Amino acid sequence: MEISVYIIAFNEAEKIKDCINSVLWADEIIVADSYSKDETEEIAKSLGAKVIQIKFDGFGDLRNKAISHCTKDWIFSLDSDERCTKSVRDEILSIINSAPLDIYKVPRKNFFMGKWVKYSGWYPNYRQPQLFRKGKMSYDLKPVHEGYISHSEKDIGYLTNSIWQFPFKNTYEVIHKANRYSSLGAKKLQKKGVKGGILKGLMHGLWAFIKHYIFKLGFLDGGAGFVIAFGNFEGTFYRYVKLAEIRAQWKPPKSNTIKDKN
Repeated sequence: MEISVYIIAFNEAEKIKDCINSVLWADEIIVADSYSKDETEEIAKSLGAKVIQIKFDGFGDLRNKAISHCTKDWIFSLDSDERCTKSVRDEILSIINSAPLDIYKVPRKNFFMGKWVKYSGWYPNYRQPQLFRKGKMSYDLKPVHEGYISHSEKDIGYLTNSIWQFPFKNTYEVIHKANRYSSLGAKKLQKKGVKGGILKGLMHGLWAFIKHYIFKLGFLDGGAGFVIAFGNFEGTFYRYVKLAEIRAQWKPPKSNTIKDKN
């Protein structure tokens, strides 16, 4: 059996090399780039990856278009900030040759603020299934935090070994992601008919903080756990404020032309 790896990317020149290098063992590497303005495309091509330019219209749409370009029997999804490890490679290669199932989730081990995060809901940190037979899985069209659609009658499997994820290089990226994802999340809530507001945002934000810092034991991760919890508060809070902004269409008062001195 042969395997395709697809990687979604946008302005990931600093991360794409290590990501691709971790899957050079694959039979095909597809980089789904959304017209990066840095050297992402050039770096990917220099490493032998096939680069497909896809206009960003939400992560679900992006992923569906990416897998449509994959030609092998199996597909492995990897984001630019993720790295496949040798143990995961070996497990994948053993699975695809005699797989009892069609779809598998992969645990992720996150490195943040100089340490491996053990709690905060970040380990084991599963997202959508990342290993699946071609044609057995697709994604819904949510703009962010997209779900998956199984086209298999079999259960979902789980890999034992973990890939690595480096979600943020620095605090700037934490803030940038909270800003970007809160905007996408506001549009997602708008489609559901949800109403926004500052008080609503505050309440949902506080719950997001408490959930990650207390119930998911983020306090055991020290400073990194607090930043993770606070980042979830911030992203959630601004999601509802931006939703209110979308619905209200706030505009400044009209300015009058003043010519006379009196």
